[in-house]
Amino acid sequence: MVHSILDEGYVCHLGFVRDGSPVVLPTLYGRVGEHLYLHGSTGSRPLRMAGQADPGLPVCVTVTHVDGLVLARSAFHHSINYRSVVVHGVAHQVTDPDEKREALDALVDHVVPGRSYDSRPANAKELAATAVLRLDLAEVSAKLRTGGPNDEPEDLGLPHWTGILPLHKGYGTPVPAADLAPGIEVPDYLAVL
Repeated sequence: MVHSILDEGYVCHLGFVRDGSPVVLPTLYGRVGEHLYLHGSTGSRPLRMAGQADPGLPVCVTVTHVDGLVLARSAFHHSINYRSVVVHGVAHQVTDPDEKREALDALVDHVVPGRSYDSRPANAKELAATAVLRLDLAEVSAKLRTGGPNDEPEDLGLPHWTGILPLHKGYGTPVPAADLAPGIEVPDYLAVL
């Protein structure tokens, strides 16, 4: 279940402590086997901290999917149906060039499968400006809520609509860049989204 929840999303929240205070940042991620990869600028504070710290940067990463709004008769019993993963561990800056390229390809393909093969790979300057963190999926938990409202028995006769309002992630129609050369069609991997 952990892998499927992680594989369905692409934005996570990275939590760490900076100067004694908690900080949480949204970022893209990708999974390769039992490793989660996050990326950012080499000037980014958490990525710099992970490279300077020994043995790394203690972090917490969360991914959440909201599947539906649960509307009850009572405001108190409103809820959400969701799936979430929390990963605790020590993030390490990726320094091996081959692992870094593999991680960056995984990040691109995680967001849009097949895209890393249909774009120019990062050049040396771009690789130097990009830091990648690796977090092992060793200390992981998944949590979810499904089902309908849990109204009190005495509220069942109230004249208020109750049920689930499903939410779905979706893609819109691809919009070509204004400077796209004529004759370049939308790739198949985007047409099926």
